[in-house]
Amino acid sequence: MEKAKIIIYGENGAQNAIPVLFNPSEYNISRSVNYAKLDIPGTDSPIMQFISGGETSLSLTLHFDTQNDYIRKTSDDVRTYMQPILNALWIDGKLHAPPEAAFSWGGCFFKGIITDAKQSFTMFLPSGIPVRARLELTFKSNEDTVGARKKSPFESPNRTKARRAEKGAQLWRIADAEYGNPKYWRMIADFNKIYNPRKLPEGKLLRLPPIKEL
Repeated sequence: MEKAKIIIYGENGAQNAIPVLFNPSEYNISRSVNYAKLDIPGTDSPIMQFISGGETSLSLTLHFDTQNDYIRKTSDDVRTYMQPILNALWIDGKLHAPPEAAFSWGGCFFKGIITDAKQSFTMFLPSGIPVRARLELTFKSNEDTVGARKKSPFESPNRTKARRAEKGAQLWRIADAEYGNPKYWRMIADFNKIYNPRKLPEGKLLRLPPIKEL
């Protein structure tokens, strides 16, 4: 059976792959995005404007059990197996920050940073040494800006364009479609000397300036 691994990244890309004692029974991946409410003239309610992508996170629980021979007390201290993973939450002197980490198992590969770790000890030897525990981990992706842009490159007009207003057209919708942001409706209105954006004549030719001019 393939073992799940926690990979800790060191200086110059060095990797320390740590097999888990027991594969997790589940893991959860979540993704969020950030929106803001915008008040647009002539609308009954605000619209939700996309601001930016949010974080992607992975959470899982790992179980550890090192109980071997309870009578002879030869069981290993379970903390010995947990500590290499927990080291990812401490500052690496060579990196001047906690190291990156990844979870890899069965085609799932999630790289980021471990932001939260919770240890729970549930069985002990008479001496107090823990031999059974669980470790709850939360990873958060820390993809750099360049990588994010490659996945979702922004596109914007670099020349003046023109389009005719359709029946019922609204400047904020046109701005959202052309520039990806409805807040530019006022710029379009000023560029075309439109003094009443609520009364946009059907068929009116609108000039749409390049982003650099906004």
